[in-house]
Amino acid sequence: MSVIVATLYKFVQLPDYVEKQQSLLSICQSQEIKGTILLAQEGINGTIAGSRQGIDTVMDFLRSDSRLTDLEYKESTAESPPFQRLKVKLKNEIVTLGLPEINPSEQVGTYVNPQDWNQIISDPQVTVIDTRNDYEVSIGTFRRAENPQTESFREFPEYVEKNLNPEKNKKVAMFCTGGIRCEKATSYLISQGFEQVYHLKGGILKYLEEVPKEQSLWEGECFVFDERIAVVHGLELGSYDMCLSCGHPISDIDKASSKYEEGISCPHCFDHLTEEKKAKMQEKKRQRFS
Repeated sequence: MSVIVATLYKFVQLPDYVEKQQSLLSICQSQEIKGTILLAQEGINGTIAGSRQGIDTVMDFLRSDSRLTDLEYKESTAESPPFQRLKVKLKNEIVTLGLPEINPSEQVGTYVNPQDWNQIISDPQVTVIDTRNDYEVSIGTFRRAENPQTESFREFPEYVEKNLNPEKNKKVAMFCTGGIRCEKATSYLISQGFEQVYHLKGGILKYLEEVPKEQSLWEGECFVFDERIAVVHGLELGSYDMCLSCGHPISDIDKASSKYEEGISCPHCFDHLTEEKKAKMQEKKRQRFS
């Protein structure tokens, strides 16, 4: 039986988010749900997996809160459980930009449906920006998209300051995995004086789900934050694995490198691997196979 994977988020004021933690944890445990849900005053964000009944029960529970009645989520399936544990965590932000004054529940850019996205990003007057981190962009992105080359989303405001100008970049279109990062990214750009700001509704995942491959402007695979590692059109399983040492997605070419050792290192972390970290990873590997 396939496992249902549900990705959800909503920016909404939840001043009682601390009190919500235990009840949400309990309902997930009762349904044998695995995955991670983040709660903060600014909203909810998570990816969870379980049975059809389990996911439906959790979503019904969340939507019973009047502030979350319109909570949307994206579904995919996996042949085996993509998560081993359940975590319901309290955070300062559900996606960390480091600027608490940026509030997507007050202002965001213009949503663009997946079916209309190709037209937007094909316009030469539109600056197209991938708001994800560099290691995510490295395995796939949209044609014409700029890579800010950030290691974390906290670096995005610095990228904007150095590379974008409201007078020069009249139209900006942004995208991310599931749409959540762009809520903050577009809100931030509007606060900096950019007027025509667009973002892909539902993110890359919704685009890959709904836009036929033959019409697609997506190139490569899409990194996802679970044990599937990457997906392709139709949200089918991609070809990448993950380096257990650094978390970077790795291809068959990476695994053919002399710098790759399963469970220990890959070409992306080999040169930075300390003897202490290497010994730690070797011990973890020994425990897995003992």
